[in-house]
Amino acid sequence: MWKWLLTLVMTAMGLLLLLPFFWMISTSFKTPLEVFEFPIQWIPLHPVLKHHVNVWTGTGNFALLYMNSLKISILSTLGAVTFAALAAYGFSRIRFRGREPLFLIYLSMMMIPPQILFVPRFVLFNWMGIYNTHWALILPGAFTIFGVFLLRQFFITVPQEISEAALIDGAGHFRIFTRVILPLAKAPLATLTILDFSWHWNDYENALIFLVDKNLYTVPLGLQNFVLENSVDYNGMMAAATAAMIPMIVVFLAGQKFIIQGIASGAVKG
Repeated sequence: MWKWLLTLVMTAMGLLLLLPFFWMISTSFKTPLEVFEFPIQWIPLHPVLKHHVNVWTGTGNFALLYMNSLKISILSTLGAVTFAALAAYGFSRIRFRGREPLFLIYLSMMMIPPQILFVPRFVLFNWMGIYNTHWALILPGAFTIFGVFLLRQFFITVPQEISEAALIDGAGHFRIFTRVILPLAKAPLATLTILDFSWHWNDYENALIFLVDKNLYTVPLGLQNFVLENSVDYNGMMAAATAAMIPMIVVFLAGQKFIIQGIASGAVKG
């Protein structure tokens, strides 16, 4: 009986969390007069598609914003997963003096609020000539402390005897990394990919600070275009937000079976 009660409570909480998404999708198919009707009409009686059409064909250039976000998110995620895997292998499988203190110092950087780094990054990016370019978001996004921690926690659970056997057979660290460790790390790699892609796709703060040219804007910045001078185009904003969810849903569905397993495996040792 308690299991049934717990299931009902968790189901109710899950539906409660999904209500804003239902309202967003429903609003994107309504007319402006129907947005704030009460009681809420969850399924519009006469759905309209013009808001979705206007998002892609209007003056807001949403398609360009979409491609900008895809470019930044994909390149940043590829870099983050690659460098995090290499660093995690070094911290977990290669013995060198000062490895543990160095890892603790590296891990402590997670405690620094990212807002503190905005001014140094601005000065550095301006000196490098990448301010107001997508590289100002891609290069910092290619490094993730959390990703190194997550993958390291998994790599240290792989028996050391496997690496030692490969070394005896003449394999170097790069071959052990690519042929032995990575095939065993599909779950944490998929987990990191999903989490990192979601972070970069939804990143508003960094894009707001380091991008000035509107042709370089990302989707989160582009949603501000639906805030008019004296009003807000809620229907257009909800249509754009619905379209913005598609890449995240695709990435999540592609790796959902790995995400729980990956997080759990990273928590085995710490």
